[in-house]
Amino acid sequence: MPLYEHVFISRQDLSNAQAEGLVEHFSTVLADNGGKVVDQEYWGVKTMAYKINKNRKGHYAFLRTDAPSDAVQEMERLMRLHDDVMRVLTIKVDEHAEGPSIQMQKRDERGDRRERRN
Repeated sequence: MPLYEHVFISRQDLSNAQAEGLVEHFSTVLADNGGKVVDQEYWGVKTMAYKINKNRKGHYAFLRTDAPSDAVQEMERLMRLHDDVMRVLTIKVDEHAEGPSIQMQKRDERGDRRERRN
């Protein structure tokens, strides 16, 4: 099956649990249509470069999937219809990178810098 990477932004006024619940919801949509989520990451609330629907910040989530195109199209359709999801980006990749994404690596590096100050 083809490999995909998805990033979506949900509204800033959701709680962390609700934002992570959206990740679980869309993972089950993929599973119901014959796909599977290889890896998922919740990146947290981040400031956006410009306002989207009067929001300055949003909850970012990242999914690595192995799914047929029909399952991905259905998941994207439901994401675009969902009121809490503001933006969706899906990219087809040849292979998934090992380890955490760049965003999670940045978070780990910041943790190292804080330890040096102590």
